[in-house]
Amino acid sequence: MSTLKVPAVAPSHRDDAMQIYRAFKGIGCDAAAIINIIAHRDATQRSLIEQEYESTYGHELRKRLSSELTGHLKKAVLLWMHEPGERDAFILKKALKGAVKDQKAVTEIVCSRTPSQIGQLKRAYFSNVGSNLEDDIEAELSGEHKKLLLAFLTTSRYEGPEYDETLVEEDAKALNKAARKFGLTGKIFIQIFSDRSRAHLCAVSDIYKTMFKKTLEKAIRDETHKNFEYALKTILRCAEGPPRFYAKALRKAMKGIGTADTDLIRIVVTRAEVDMHYIKAEYRKKYGKTLNDAVYSDTSGHYRTFLLALLGNNN
Repeated sequence: MSTLKVPAVAPSHRDDAMQIYRAFKGIGCDAAAIINIIAHRDATQRSLIEQEYESTYGHELRKRLSSELTGHLKKAVLLWMHEPGERDAFILKKALKGAVKDQKAVTEIVCSRTPSQIGQLKRAYFSNVGSNLEDDIEAELSGEHKKLLLAFLTTSRYEGPEYDETLVEEDAKALNKAARKFGLTGKIFIQIFSDRSRAHLCAVSDIYKTMFKKTLEKAIRDETHKNFEYALKTILRCAEGPPRFYAKALRKAMKGIGTADTDLIRIVVTRAEVDMHYIKAEYRKKYGKTLNDAVYSDTSGHYRTFLLALLGNNN
C-alpha cells in the first residue's frame, strides 16, 4: 500500500509545469515549491508534467532539476522522476557499470522481486540500457554471488501459497547437510533459493528451526559471507515478507554514526508507491518508533522534507 499523498483533485499538469518553471526563476530555486508538487504526484502525473514542461519551455525537466538542485535532495528527486520500471533499470545500470559498483543495490533490486516482477525488470533493463541484465551481471559480478543472481533471474518459480511438505523437509535436511560439508554450501543453497517459491522457503525456514534448533538465517550467516550471504538473506527475508526486509534495511541505513543516504533514498523512493505503508508499520512494531521520526532525526533541510512527503503521515 502506497504512502504517496496525491490531492483529491490534482491541478492540471500544465499548471504544475508552470509552477515548477516559476520555481526556477530568479537567484537560486524555490525547492519547497518543487517538492510540494513533485512529491505529491503519482508516476503517471509526473510523466505528464515532464512532457508538458518540455513542450512548453523547450528543455527537459530532469536536466533543469539536475542543474538547480544539489546534494541528497537532487539524487532523491531525480530518482523519483523515473517511471518505476525505468527506475529499477537505472539503479541497476549505475550499480553495475558506474565508477563504483554497488553490489548491495544490485542484490536488493534483483532478490526482492517476484518472478513476474523480474520478467518486467529484465524487459525494462533491455529497453533502457540496451543490453541483457543477465549478460551485464555475468560480466560485472563474480563467484557464488553471481551464480545465485543469475539463477534467480533465469529460473521460473511458483508464486502461489501451496507447497509440498515432503519436499520442504527434504530441502531443510539438504541445507543443513550442505552447511556442514565444505564445498557443498554454495551449490545446494543456490539450487534451493533460486528454484523454490516464497511460500516453500518460509516453510523450509520454519521446519529448519524445529529440526536443527537454529534458524536458517543463522546457518546462512555462519556458512556464507559478504555479497553471497546478503543475497541469500534478502531472498529469505523477502519470502517471509518484503516489509520486514525493508524495515531492517532502513534501520541499518540510519543506525550508528552517519546515514547511508544512497540506501535510504533508494528504498524510500522505490517503495513509496508500492508497500511503504506496511514497511512503516513493521518498522514501528520492530523498533518502537515511527519511520518518519527516524528519517527526521537522520536527515535535514529540503532533503528531509522531500523524504517525509513520500512517507506520508507520521504513523
